[in-house]
Amino acid sequence: MNKRELVDAIATRVGDRKTATEAVNAIIEVVQKTVASGDKVSITGFGAFEMAHKPARSARNPSTGAEIKVPESWGPKFRPGSDFKELVNVGGKKAAKKK
Repeated sequence: MNKRELVDAIATRVGDRKTATEAVNAIIEVVQKTVASGDKVSITGFGAFEMAHKPARSARNPSTGAEIKVPESWGPKFRPGSDFKELVNVGGKKAAKKK
């Protein structure tokens, strides 16, 4: 599912596409700005968005085999909630049986 399909799915529940688009864009914007500022966004039953620290490390260039230094960085991280995990596990078992 991409963003357009998400908006369409929400539009069927809220009534119109414009309202659904505004709601999806607002949620995405708030989550991005909150996590970028260093705070955590927790949605009970769904999961938590937070900023994760990636320490500096050394790695190898796969083409040349030369060692390179990768600087430290920060990135977004999502941890699914227990309800979400349970739903995926149940759905995953059904999908595996269909094959």
